[in-house]
Amino acid sequence: MSHAWQLQEAKNKFSNLVDRAQQEGPQVVTRHGKEAVVVLSVEDYKKLAKPKLNLFKFMQKSPLGGKNIDLERDKTPPRDVAI
Repeated sequence: MSHAWQLQEAKNKFSNLVDRAQQEGPQVVTRHGKEAVVVLSVEDYKKLAKPKLNLFKFMQKSPLGGKNIDLERDKTPPRDVAI
């Protein structure tokens, strides 16, 4: 993290905080001396929030990706259950 901002400083210099987040990377805001939040650019957020793989690609990369799996449902009738 590039810089720690006290909450009051972050409020007073919010424009600078945003500029630094865009230019230097994520900025930490502290409250009562403890890390409270991180301000980051949209580009950094999108990198974190974007799924790495869609479901289809995930399944292709799984150990069963190249296997021929029989997905047809078993059509035998269910067993009789005494009530």
